[in-house]
Amino acid sequence: MRHSHIAARTLDRSAVLRRAGIDLAAATAFAALTALGARVQFHLPFTPVPVTGQVFCVLLAGAVLGPRLGFVSMVEYLAAGAAGLPVFAYGGGPAALLGPTGGYLIGFPLAAAVVGALACRGAGWKVFAGCICGVAVIHLFGAGWYAVWSLVTAGAATLPAVLAQSVFPFVGPDVAKAALAAAVAPALRRRLSA
Repeated sequence: MRHSHIAARTLDRSAVLRRAGIDLAAATAFAALTALGARVQFHLPFTPVPVTGQVFCVLLAGAVLGPRLGFVSMVEYLAAGAAGLPVFAYGGGPAALLGPTGGYLIGFPLAAAVVGALACRGAGWKVFAGCICGVAVIHLFGAGWYAVWSLVTAGAATLPAVLAQSVFPFVGPDVAKAALAAAVAPALRRRLSA
């Protein structure tokens, strides 16, 4: 009887380790996907903030991985960039985090966690609503830091100018990214949990 109890504990431990390995690999895969998303860029002439594929990847990470692993994946992404790997739209290193897009980057982990918390068990409109909340978090952090950056670099930062350069041009594309993430996430989540 004692041997079967030890064997069961060993199996439980190996199952937990296996699950932890799968979770870590999934989080790392989404961090890498976000790095690839940074390479997809479209620059607008009136703002230093580019339209990128990162937001889609952040939303997808939260919707597929859930709040905890979505957060972890984006922390991995930020850690890689802060360490100097060129994974951000403006390369890597601490200077990239202090540039015009630094606030968006810092908002990624919380946005993924919010999306995961609101969408990880839902489908359809619930996932989309969660993704929209994630977009709002990213824009809040992005605009807040952009205002500070504008103040430091240009000596002035009015609310209309900050919103015109850091939020308004990105609302339409980011809503489209939210819709795409909401459409793709349930199928990916099912494949990961299988």
